[in-house]
Amino acid sequence: MRETAVGPRVLLKRLRELMQEPLEPQERLDRIVRDIASNMVAEVCSLYVLRADSVLELYATEGLNKNAVHLAQLRLGQGLVGTIAASARPLNLSNAQEHPAFAYLPETGEEIYHAFLGVPVLRAGRTLGVLVVQNRTKRVYREDEVEALETTAMVIAEMVATGDLARLSRPGMELDLSRPVSFTGVSFNDGVGLGHVVLHEPRIVVTNLFNEDSEEEIRRLEESLGSLRLSIDDMLERRDVAFEGEHREVLEAYRMFANDRGWVRRLEEAIRNGLTAEAAVEKVQSDMRARMIHMTDPYLRERMSDFDDLANRLLRQLMGRGPEDIAASLPKDAIIVARSMGAAELLDYPRDKMRGLVLEEGAATSHVVIVARAMGIPVAGQVKGAVSMSENGDPIIVDGEEGAIHLRPQADLEAAYAEKVRFRARRQELYRELRKKPSETKDGVKIDLLMNAGLAVDLPQLVESGAAGIGLFRTELQFMVAATFPRAEAQEKLYRDVLEAARGKPVTFRTIDIGGDKVLPYFKNATLEENPALGWRAIRLTLDRPGLLRTQIRALLKAAGGRELKVMLPMVTELGEIAQAREIIEREVRHLSRFAHHLPTSLKLGAMLEVPSLLFQLDELMKVVDFVSVGSNDLFQFVMAVDRGNTQLADRFDPVSVPFLRVLKQIADAGHRNDTPVTLCGELAGKPISAMALIGLGFRSISMSPAAIGPVKAMLTDLPLEELEAFFADNLSQPATGMPIRALLQAFADDRGIPL
Repeated sequence: MRETAVGPRVLLKRLRELMQEPLEPQERLDRIVRDIASNMVAEVCSLYVLRADSVLELYATEGLNKNAVHLAQLRLGQGLVGTIAASARPLNLSNAQEHPAFAYLPETGEEIYHAFLGVPVLRAGRTLGVLVVQNRTKRVYREDEVEALETTAMVIAEMVATGDLARLSRPGMELDLSRPVSFTGVSFNDGVGLGHVVLHEPRIVVTNLFNEDSEEEIRRLEESLGSLRLSIDDMLERRDVAFEGEHREVLEAYRMFANDRGWVRRLEEAIRNGLTAEAAVEKVQSDMRARMIHMTDPYLRERMSDFDDLANRLLRQLMGRGPEDIAASLPKDAIIVARSMGAAELLDYPRDKMRGLVLEEGAATSHVVIVARAMGIPVAGQVKGAVSMSENGDPIIVDGEEGAIHLRPQADLEAAYAEKVRFRARRQELYRELRKKPSETKDGVKIDLLMNAGLAVDLPQLVESGAAGIGLFRTELQFMVAATFPRAEAQEKLYRDVLEAARGKPVTFRTIDIGGDKVLPYFKNATLEENPALGWRAIRLTLDRPGLLRTQIRALLKAAGGRELKVMLPMVTELGEIAQAREIIEREVRHLSRFAHHLPTSLKLGAMLEVPSLLFQLDELMKVVDFVSVGSNDLFQFVMAVDRGNTQLADRFDPVSVPFLRVLKQIADAGHRNDTPVTLCGELAGKPISAMALIGLGFRSISMSPAAIGPVKAMLTDLPLEELEAFFADNLSQPATGMPIRALLQAFADDRGIPL
């Protein structure tokens, strides 16, 4: 057989003409395999497509038995074709029948062919099928022939992804791209959402595959690469906390890829072979991902997602796509799927179109989850693989109760969840009716159920939830979603709006709590901290930068003119910090009095108890403040030495356990002993079973997300408090090595018909 001098460009030119012709899908495939065989001087060219049942079905062939099309099948991993699909790597063999994986399909008549070249049909690293050429002679195909076949496979991948081949499937058979997939992660917020996928960092669908001018495409690529490198360098030059630690490592990986000459050469080569710059990025990204996914080094495998993100950034640069374009095209039932995201990014999406959030990373106490909870949308987190398996527009169900997602669900599963949504709506109606009932236990003890808030979007839920007030207003969220420090006037307006929306109900404002994991990109922190959670943050930061605190206190005092003002200091470690803050507050009161400003009728100063050192000075603390709020998220983190953002430890230790409950009881007892009001704010208050534990320990005021108030109140009204207190008197004094107290609490509730 004569050697062919065909390159990818010749083949792509013919494919471009074919794609523009008005052909039926099967005829188009038949013509494609015929042209590939002709251009590569191959006696056989065959396309196998992966079905949802993990079977590769022959979809088109030139040279083999035509009657075998849609009948010849190989399981994933079976034969040479199955091996290519399973490994996502090409095979180039001079004598296919000597390979240990060779499997003979008698219906195809391929036994006379020896030379074999097969490449995976890939999209975003996922195998959608296999493209094969064969010859009778024993030969190894050259590199340019391998490149030609891989480039052609990318074009076919787009045909599969756009659904062109779905009509060729036999009844009951679906392609792998439409296969239902379920994932189990961790529940970050209750609720059920049915809708369609919106990828937070969406893969761009490349529709313009073939170029007219290679040099112009290379110029476009160089221009976009230059912009991309500049943006990464700019982020790396910022010396604030946001880009240290893991954040900085990711950006360093981005810079490494963006400046990698091997990557750029592969992109340029794909363009010179006839692809547009966008199609070249798509092809090289998919090839790279397929190679990296099989690496054994865990560090290199983790960098795979960095490479994906970088390639997507480059695609958006090339195609001029911005976040505003994505938000404008949202479906009315959007479920956002992301590796990770910030609180401000979530707020870019219109609330009325969001039905849920899926995160591959994150923790229940991360700020995007706190904001999602305030918005009342279900959240499933730590759902590994969700991004790569999803396509924009895929049907999806988020089960926030179980932390599960169901991608492209079958009709019966979708119907079952639709009924579950209707049931939850009926239950929410019951919760709404509970708003009119007193918030007290079965034996008549009053419990204040307050809500957590932090943004203007939270305020309508004060009335809807029936909350007794706002137990924690996180003022830092206003700072986190702004591009620059909010001016004093903007702060004052927000605080006044909050107090007016409260209509006389109590509101506790926590002073700005930034630092640690709450990073303001515009705030330059000269100190690079190895452990920012234990570092320069919250009250420590604002006492060192008193201008921040003075501005905020002045805005609060002016907003609360004629009303009561409750101010809480975060992360207090020693009582001297309270004295320093009180001095700053009194100075602002004197300043405003001098200029005859309308001042609050009363000012109450409290401290957030989240640092364990305060546990050893509880009585002294209760005497120097007007109230105490327990920050259960951070207190648990510090008491148990658990990084609350570490997904490997997220579920290892239970806050409803004897050691931590003993800590909380000490605090509640100290409050009663000193007649100082104590409220617990944090995720612990938001689940009926842990809220029940808090009430049994002596807490009479708890603050939670608005959506949690209904379920907690339903539990509360059926709770016999006297019996629960006796339960704790018996069980908290027992060794912590017995049956978990969570299980004992569950049994207590079950025996008495208390809804949890």
